[in-house]
Amino acid sequence: QVQLVESGGGLVQAGGSLRLSCAASGRTFDQFVMGWFRQDPEKERYFVATISRSGGNTEYADSVKGRFTISRDNAKNTVYLQMNSLKPEDTAVYYCASMLSTFRETYYETSRRNYDYWGQGTQVTVSS
Repeated sequence: QVQLVESGGGLVQAGGSLRLSCAASGRTFDQFVMGWFRQDPEKERYFVATISRSGGNTEYADSVKGRFTISRDNAKNTVYLQMNSLKPEDTAVYYCASMLSTFRETYYETSRRNYDYWGQGTQVTVSS
């Protein structure tokens, strides 16, 4: 079992920044590919960003490229999402997810269906 706990959400004005954190416990963190997803009310959960086990490879949704940065600290069992130049359309509940991986260390995953564990989510609200 893996437990994921997100933090760092809140209310921010358009153009502002937030940094989300996701602390993991339960298994060796560097065995997991990590991802961030977001979900609007009554909508699907969409991919935002992912990072490989080593942290050397990342991928982003087109809507956040150049504004968001995903990173991880394997010594602290934590993954981060730095969000800059926030827009009202970024408003959503943000979820951290982990996927146990035996693939090459550069591997990352953009499909939510392949993730094994999810956090409870943290609300991000961007006012115009």
